[in-house]
Amino acid sequence: MAKTLELQFLNTAGKTVKISVDSPIEPVDQAALNAAMDQILAANIFTSTDGDFVAKKGARIIDRNVTDISLG
Repeated sequence: MAKTLELQFLNTAGKTVKISVDSPIEPVDQAALNAAMDQILAANIFTSTDGDFVAKKGARIIDRNVTDISLG
């Protein structure tokens, strides 16, 4: 089982762009998450093919389960 925290932002073109963080600490502290996303926007260190990150859109935990299937 692999969990990822996905931070979603809007860029200058209004498209969704994402930053993924592997193995997030749970439960997620909403206040700290909001502050971290605000700092990312204020620092303006990320850009996408359609422009800079300009607004927060959301965040979510993605939980992925992988099951191997025997072929023999």
